[in-house]
Amino acid sequence: MDIKFDENGLVPVIAQDIGTGEVLMLAYMNEESLKLTIETGVAHYYSRSRKELWKKGGTSGNIQEVKGIYYDCDGDSILLKINQVGVACHTGNYSCFFNEIKGYKGVGNTLNELYKTIMDRKLNPKEGSYTQYLFEKGLDKILKKVGEETAEVIIGAKNNKEELIYETSDLIYHMIVLLVNEGVSLGEIMEELNNRMK
Repeated sequence: MDIKFDENGLVPVIAQDIGTGEVLMLAYMNEESLKLTIETGVAHYYSRSRKELWKKGGTSGNIQEVKGIYYDCDGDSILLKINQVGVACHTGNYSCFFNEIKGYKGVGNTLNELYKTIMDRKLNPKEGSYTQYLFEKGLDKILKKVGEETAEVIIGAKNNKEELIYETSDLIYHMIVLLVNEGVSLGEIMEELNNRMK
């Protein structure tokens, strides 16, 4: 491993959701934090402001389970492919990169954006929100809706393509509500699907 640390003994590190490919944050590591990350399988960084090591999620519980560590062609930056438990950003947003430059409209990852929106409804309740209503009613209500939507997908498939698309979208929405409610990330689902392709 030929990592080039800068004059302060640091290297920039990008944390990327292994399931969705979304970049969640940029931080820094020194040799010790990189070693701890490799040894524990949980992301550890070096705080430039506090001048100390820190374990991501050490106080919040929003840890980053490391699934792969890569370095670039020059050896001067690191990419962590991670499963994010909870949110990555201290603001409560899933990713630190939530500020959009206005006037530019790119194509985002729809499932990931939906997951983030639903997570936001759980963390920041919004009165009148159907999603918030489901969280307030709890697991049994969410499971009932997943069951109902599953049946409607079956009926939709027997009817026509348009109905199948509509009902499948409803099912996916309610499934993501269930995942958020139970603390399961899209990354964990994608990892399981990837395992099934081996």
